[in-house]
Amino acid sequence: MAIHARLETLEKKHGALEEELHLALNHPSYDDTTINDIKRRKLRLKDEIERLRGEMSETSRMELN
Repeated sequence: MAIHARLETLEKKHGALEEELHLALNHPSYDDTTINDIKRRKLRLKDEIERLRGEMSETSRMELN
């Protein structure tokens, strides 16, 4: 269940970054460097989420065998 909790936390952080990115893109006071940083952090989280989902799928398959 630790993976589930970690996944939930990462998904919340990803959603918060999505909101932050939306705000940044709609306000000219944000510079490109800041926007790119948000995008990079969001992508890192997405990669981690996908990795954990893969681990969960693999664990589920192993339990079925």
